[in-house]
Amino acid sequence: MIRIPINRAPTHPGEMLLEEFLKPMGLTQRQLAEAIHVPYQRINEIVNGRRGITPSTALRLEKFLGMSSSFWMDLQLRWDLYHAHAQDRQELEAIEPYTSASSH
Repeated sequence: MIRIPINRAPTHPGEMLLEEFLKPMGLTQRQLAEAIHVPYQRINEIVNGRRGITPSTALRLEKFLGMSSSFWMDLQLRWDLYHAHAQDRQELEAIEPYTSASSH
């Protein structure tokens, strides 16, 4: 089960990519883009939080960085769910959970 922090937004996968991988490894965004065969713009948008990690990008990062594609997709899912919950909070609160008694 994925736990979503309530008191703060989860770390965007791009921030994780930059701070925990690119900087310590001494790699530029352009070097990563070339190494995983994607446009530089894609990496730049991910790192700057303007784009999410797709399954294709996650697979490429797994191959190059050695962190599983599931790791990258989990980060993205946490980010997406947190923001969807924040955006839809009022509508979600109005939904009554299903019970067998409510269907009759």
